[in-house]
Amino acid sequence: MEKRKLPSVSCNNIEHLQRRVSRLRRLATKYKRAEIIQNALLEISNIATHVVSLDAFYQGVHNHLQSLIPADNFFVASVDNATGNISLPFFADEKDSHPSELYPDEEISSLLQRGITGYVLKTGEPLFCDEQRFTELVAEGKIDDLGSPCLQWLGFPIKHNNIVSGVLVVQSYSNDISYGELELELMGFICHHISGVMERLRHNEELEIAIVQRTKELSQAYDKVKLEVQERVKAEKLQESLFQIADLSASNISGQDFYPQIHQVISQLLPADNCFISLVHKASQTLSFPFYVSQLSGEPPKPRAMQDGLTEFILKHQQPKLLSQQDIKDMVQAGVIYGTNPALNHTQTMKQWIGIPLFIHGEIAGGLTIYSLTDQNSYEAKDLELLTFVSQHIANAIERKFAVEQLKRSHELLEDKVEKRTKAIAEMNDNLQRQIMQRKKMEAQLVYDAKHDNLTGLPNRSFFMERLSQAIKHVRRHQNEQFSLLFIDLDGFKQINDTLGHLEGDRFLIETSTRLKLCIRENDTLARLGGDEFVILLDSIHNLKDAEDVCERILQTISEPYVLAHQQVISGASIGVAFSCLNASDNSESILRNADTAMYQAKSKGKGCYVIFDRETEYHFNQRIELEQDFLSALENGDIVVELTPIVSFADSDILAYEPISHWQHPSQGLIHNNELSTLANQTQTMMMLDDYIFKYIDHHYKALASGLGDGIQIHIPLSSQHIKHKYGLRSLKNTIKRSQISASKLWIFFHEKSFVKDSTHHISAFESLVELGVNIGINGFGTGYSSLSSLSFLPIKALKLDADVSQHLINDKQLQLAKAYQLIATTLGFEIYAEGVNTPEQKKTLESLGYHQGQGEVFSLANLVLTQHTEQVDTPKLASELIT
Repeated sequence: MEKRKLPSVSCNNIEHLQRRVSRLRRLATKYKRAEIIQNALLEISNIATHVVSLDAFYQGVHNHLQSLIPADNFFVASVDNATGNISLPFFADEKDSHPSELYPDEEISSLLQRGITGYVLKTGEPLFCDEQRFTELVAEGKIDDLGSPCLQWLGFPIKHNNIVSGVLVVQSYSNDISYGELELELMGFICHHISGVMERLRHNEELEIAIVQRTKELSQAYDKVKLEVQERVKAEKLQESLFQIADLSASNISGQDFYPQIHQVISQLLPADNCFISLVHKASQTLSFPFYVSQLSGEPPKPRAMQDGLTEFILKHQQPKLLSQQDIKDMVQAGVIYGTNPALNHTQTMKQWIGIPLFIHGEIAGGLTIYSLTDQNSYEAKDLELLTFVSQHIANAIERKFAVEQLKRSHELLEDKVEKRTKAIAEMNDNLQRQIMQRKKMEAQLVYDAKHDNLTGLPNRSFFMERLSQAIKHVRRHQNEQFSLLFIDLDGFKQINDTLGHLEGDRFLIETSTRLKLCIRENDTLARLGGDEFVILLDSIHNLKDAEDVCERILQTISEPYVLAHQQVISGASIGVAFSCLNASDNSESILRNADTAMYQAKSKGKGCYVIFDRETEYHFNQRIELEQDFLSALENGDIVVELTPIVSFADSDILAYEPISHWQHPSQGLIHNNELSTLANQTQTMMMLDDYIFKYIDHHYKALASGLGDGIQIHIPLSSQHIKHKYGLRSLKNTIKRSQISASKLWIFFHEKSFVKDSTHHISAFESLVELGVNIGINGFGTGYSSLSSLSFLPIKALKLDADVSQHLINDKQLQLAKAYQLIATTLGFEIYAEGVNTPEQKKTLESLGYHQGQGEVFSLANLVLTQHTEQVDTPKLASELIT
């Protein structure tokens, strides 16, 4: 049997099949990629349709965008077209923290405007930028180099009706990640949806505003109708009250019931929780009080001789009076009332006082008085008129009751002795009862004083720690419950004490405690730990937002002006927030310490805010404390490096003077530059120490500098205004100058314009004192504080230094004109003027065209002269020669 032969497969056919398989695999991958893109875009569209806030939309976009392109480094910039301010509603970056933390001293809108994000906002066009393109934009002066360098940067503008309202950005720090046309197309689609969401939310906001406005109009109309109804009800009440008074005068009720019913009628017309009626006995010239009700005391005053009390004042002048607490104080201080018998004065707690004389047959028979102890019951002139009108009817009713009682008095003589004995026994019982009650009150007061602050009446530290311990035990038994602790430190309390006095400081604390009570619930605990530190225990809260809402209310309440010493005082608060049982080992002391730590973190952020404690907060706080301690150690050990930067002539680049700058190589955080050192010194209150450190460095090496750079070398030293705020600081500065090796005529001392504007009195006095030593005085940072020409004209200064921010922002005509005006001011007043921060040749050329002839900046600093502490002798001539060449 013959075998069948199989057809042979050539090598060409195999290769062709392999190519087809490879192509099919690429198509499958491409279709899979297309399916993923389609699903992600559908999800993004779904988010754009149902989202209620931009924050939720940005988070959803980021989550789904990561499934399409590498978007670990992603942020959204938004522009308020009304104000032009730029914000970052969403930010995620592998390397850099949020710009507000990376550049804490700069306003975020101005910062973003100068960067590549601002460039896209200005052009309104998408931008794909690699390292080469980024370098070109920086070199052209179109953007500033901000943040960590990236390999690729892709930004797409968000537009609505052809108006740019934001930018969507992704960037890459790795060579493994790159972007192309597909990514650009995806970004455009997402930007279109963001614009739609922003417009929809804006329409919702306008609708809500319209609803609120209409509701307000309806409310006003309702209030007007309600007011008319109230006026009619008052008139009806008045008429009814007059009928009741007439009925009382004709009734047979006793005097004991007569006056309470009169009081009841008065209470129907206006608040009369504190009311008494006084009657004058002409024969004995005494004053009695047949009716008395008061929130201060339940016992009516006993009859007494006519003296110089407030009631006698009304009876004497026979005129109704409405007096405020201040009116009463003024009368007491003038000796009009309570001059001969101050023991009668019980008006300290009264807010308002109304006194009406009662006339019977045209003669003074007594008085009707009501007063309030709180601001809740406030009286007006119309209340005085109403009560005056009613008092005429009350006097008639009293006169009728007197006539009836006179008839009864003859029948009651026999009962007087029995009544007197009964009264004596009752008084004895009352006295005994009062003594018992007084003893109980004293015991209760002792317990209260031991657990409360004497000034504000709030719980003290001991009482609060007991309450906090109870709260901790409660949440451990009920694990589904939690509480929050707020640690509040007031801003400016020391300044109030120093400037207005401790009495006004106490008033400030009392007012603050009252405001804080209004921000919390009845079941929350407010306490004062001491000084200007308050704590609040928010019991049984539901979530984090409950504590945040209370913090917002407190910051708003405390920021409202105080009236102290007849002037308005603005304060603020820094709040640290800690929550219960972050750790099982937490106790009352540790939770209080956590809130205290968060409070200090809030103060470091610029005060007027709150920080919620977490482990990251604790880490940053400890890191800041460690950095401040390292800085103090660096000052003591001489680890701060001082350099001299040249001040040159624009025309021939001749060096006119040198200005010292400093930096510090931190062991772990790297190089800390001059501006960061100044910020750190301000935070640690060591700015004067840093200035003294730099001054002594230069003074120590001045001989070597003079021999290398020439005897004519000028030294410009910028100093903090803290040196001249107090006498001891100015005295120390003058002694340092006197002991210095630097010739006074070669020494220029500059103070910042902003500090001068804030406290011109101390600066002017200090300038005159320093000029007597022969040194030259100048103002740097010129153009930021906006000193008045009248101030500059009589100052003993010789030079001005244009602020670097002005030199680096000569973009439009107004900025150029303003810089020119500064130059003309200096020329007119005969001052030398220098430009700071001249970093590019273009800036130098622009300043020269405006009339500036000398300055300093990176464009001139070919090399800096370094002064090293650890080297006793510096080869200054060599360094100076290199610097000049």
